Amino acid sequence: MRTSAFVYPWDVVGDPAAPARIAALGVEQATLAAAYHSTRALTPRHPRHRVVTAEHAAVLYQPGGHWAARTLRPYPAGDWAPGDAYGEAAAALAEAGLDVHTWVILAHNSRLGAEHPDTSVVNAYGDRYPWAPCIAQPATRAYLVDLAAEAAVRPGARGTELESLGWYGLAHLHAHDKTAGVALGEAGQYLMSLCFCPACRAGYGERGLDPEELAGAVRTALEPVWQGAAPSGGGRAGVEKLLGETTAAVTRAWRDDTARTLQEAAVAAVRAAAPAGFQVLLHADPVSYHCGANAGVDPAHILSVADGVVVPCTGGAGLLTPFADQNRAGAVLAANLTIVSGMGGSPDTLAQDADRARDLGATELRLYHAGLASDGDLVAVRSGLAGL
Repeated sequence: MRTSAFVYPWDVVGDPAAPARIAALGVEQATLAAAYHSTRALTPRHPRHRVVTAEHAAVLYQPGGHWAARTLRPYPAGDWAPGDAYGEAAAALAEAGLDVHTWVILAHNSRLGAEHPDTSVVNAYGDRYPWAPCIAQPATRAYLVDLAAEAAVRPGARGTELESLGWYGLAHLHAHDKTAGVALGEAGQYLMSLCFCPACRAGYGERGLDPEELAGAVRTALEPVWQGAAPSGGGRAGVEKLLGETTAAVTRAWRDDTARTLQEAAVAAVRAAAPAGFQVLLHADPVSYHCGANAGVDPAHILSVADGVVVPCTGGAGLLTPFADQNRAGAVLAANLTIVSGMGGSPDTLAQDADRARDLGATELRLYHAGLASDGDLVAVRSGLAGL
């Protein structure tokens, strides 16, 4: 199975041994971050540092001059990835014989929300989520589409993987996050992720819902949860139980349509900017109302738009099945497996996990993350890939 390892530019820049070490894992491709959110990351083998702090979401190259007159524009990185760090790392990885694809984070940007709070998702209580740009807002959509095209189509890249191209909500995995004190359940997470910014209020209104009444219904539905009641079950039935069948269907239709049209526009923009044969994949979850890095999608729709999907499979590959059931044209179904033991991964069972993913329809593998993994984890990965 064709396999790619995720990599950050700072894993490679300044470490001459990194490209050969990644190639020696047995992978054919490196998926290299070109636009990324804020993070704090280990670099356990780098000769100059052990921890990199990316202070804010940034592009890891020099953004084009066409952004200068725009209010919403990408931020260049600071000293954690200066200049064209992406380009330098990409050239080194290609020299080691690896195909390089870009890794682009889109609707996940805390600095954008801090500097332009009106761009953020607003919940039914009026709280803003600065990490979550609302993808219904026209200016935000235009920014995300243009960023996708620029960050994806870097010189020499043969393809891209677009992450967070959909709704982001309450769940963030933010540093020092303290939101797990009340068990919301899947349905409660969905309600806390519904947006009530002006654009979304208008969208609900166009579909016959009074946005004030909807916000009130959300607050009423959640009140028992705040008081300690067991959360409602997941899935469509759980949301319908809390909101009512009609209201749940209308809100979901608004959000699904908003995400679908953004995904269509972003993929089209990337293809328009890219050379022939450029591959476009989307990090995706097969449940359309799910929020987060793996955008909730309708499998049949997204496989008609992109060249395939990257699907989270750590702990089980079951999310592949809905995509495999709709894969009529040989799209890429890449199983994303965490190989960092300290982050819940299982590099020692990589071969077995890959075989299981292949049985469920996976055509490729993605390994998260070659820069973060320990030496022991990488030894296990080399052994696992050799055994496939």
